[in-house]
Amino acid sequence: MGRALAEKSLAQNIGQPTLISLAFTIEKQRKAYYDQLEQHQKTLDVTDWLVWFAEVVLKAQQATLDRVGFFISKAHFYDRHRDHLNERQAKAIARMFREGPGGFKGGLSADNYLKITETSRATATRDLQDLVEKGALSRTGERRYTRYWLNLESEA
Repeated sequence: MGRALAEKSLAQNIGQPTLISLAFTIEKQRKAYYDQLEQHQKTLDVTDWLVWFAEVVLKAQQATLDRVGFFISKAHFYDRHRDHLNERQAKAIARMFREGPGGFKGGLSADNYLKITETSRATATRDLQDLVEKGALSRTGERRYTRYWLNLESEA
């Protein structure tokens, strides 16, 4: 409830609705949040609490900017590649986007692709190479350490 009130208060003080993920950011730091509340409710000096909270607000703003940037990059990606993906590739790309801005931890492996698309290793190899050639994915590593990453760089 306090987090919702904080977001409402921020919106009222700037005179317009805010687009920040304050509650989400605090939830990710829940232990620190409760530690701060406990520590600062024992004193009438709220300065340290306000400094901590202001830092969380700034982190929330940055998280929101990052997320909006990710969605814009996703839209641009699909504008460039939508008509050039086969069904398997489209399924794997959609799954990668569901992981969010950070993507698969450690990148997409050929084994991940096999599980997502339920295809043969030879087809997976061809599909992944095709995605790299089209500029949809970038590739790092060699052999079993090969990983694929969404190429969200816009083409100039």
